Amino acid sequence: MIDKQQKIKTEERAVLVGLVQKDQTSEQVAEYLDELAFLAETAGAITIERFTQKMLRPDSKTFVGKGKLEEIKQYIDSRNIGLVIFDDELTGSQISNIQKELKVVTLDRSDLILDIFARRARTAQAKVQVELAQYQYILPRLRGMWSHLERQGGGIGSRGPGETEIETDRRIVKDKISLLRKRLAEIDKQSFTQRKDRGEFIRVALVGYTNVGKSTLMNLLSKSEVFAENKLFATLDTTTRKVVFENTPFLLSDTVGFIRKLPHHLVESFKSTLDEVREADILLHVVDISHAQHEDQIGTVNKTLQELKAFDKPILTIFNKMDLYEERNFDEWLQDEVKQEILLDLKQKWEHITEGNCVFVSALEKRNIDELRTFILNKVREMYKIRYPYKTVHF
Repeated sequence: MIDKQQKIKTEERAVLVGLVQKDQTSEQVAEYLDELAFLAETAGAITIERFTQKMLRPDSKTFVGKGKLEEIKQYIDSRNIGLVIFDDELTGSQISNIQKELKVVTLDRSDLILDIFARRARTAQAKVQVELAQYQYILPRLRGMWSHLERQGGGIGSRGPGETEIETDRRIVKDKISLLRKRLAEIDKQSFTQRKDRGEFIRVALVGYTNVGKSTLMNLLSKSEVFAENKLFATLDTTTRKVVFENTPFLLSDTVGFIRKLPHHLVESFKSTLDEVREADILLHVVDISHAQHEDQIGTVNKTLQELKAFDKPILTIFNKMDLYEERNFDEWLQDEVKQEILLDLKQKWEHITEGNCVFVSALEKRNIDELRTFILNKVREMYKIRYPYKTVHF
């Protein structure tokens, strides 16, 4: 595992920085920073302040420009701030320049997510995947991070120790990436064999944005104890359980949550974990209906499923957290008839969009779970009949 100096200390005070670019609105960036604050909280940091800057494109040296960086510096100098987190990826030279100016630990969104993944990894596969993603993240940034050791100017004598060090480090990192890829390939081969040994069961996979309640639903449906908490990426490792509804067996898997701006190298590293999604017969897309940006989250998940070539599978959309939706949208003076009309409009809208393949539940209150079980059971039985048309399947 990489010995990172930029580790987030418990309850470290942090400021967040976002850039409003030409194709974005201030409201969108505010929403991104809300999610970044949740990521920071998951990693153990407390968000003290947020800074945004409007620019057509990021500044190549300081990302936000010299004036905004000076404003951030004055703020962190006046308070006990030890961490600055940017909502977009920074280059090695940008990180170096910012840290030199602010004199505090500087992270970008990718580094923060990698930090969380490193903390959450439990199995050998997840640990290797995270370590591989960390080295892939560091490799293109080595030169910028080493710039302070390089000699100024050019010509004879300009190849200082910094240049020698960086080339050595690049070789070490590339060798480590190669080694980790081989190790991951071996683990993937073992995982494939294990999946192959599961026989002829229909496979069902829970997918969705992170923190929508997949693990809680997994516990309800499979009557097993899967780690679940109100934090992003509560689980990294795919959990699979054999479930039986009315004498009909199938395999149910809980997968890692998706998120906006998920680092590409992290997606690449975790593609083997997402094999459960690719190889599933039925997908249960869990949505947090109470979240203000649930439609954007649905779009993010659908885009990821398309990238995984899994979007053409039968998908049942599960709108979870109906209790929170009602709590946030209904006040005590709202008449019951009006509440029912709002709920009916909501259900009719999504039944139309999903062509009837949706159900509204509250995993916390166990609301409509029987309806969900019936829906899943019918889909699984249909799939058995499609897969084994000439075989009698006993239910």
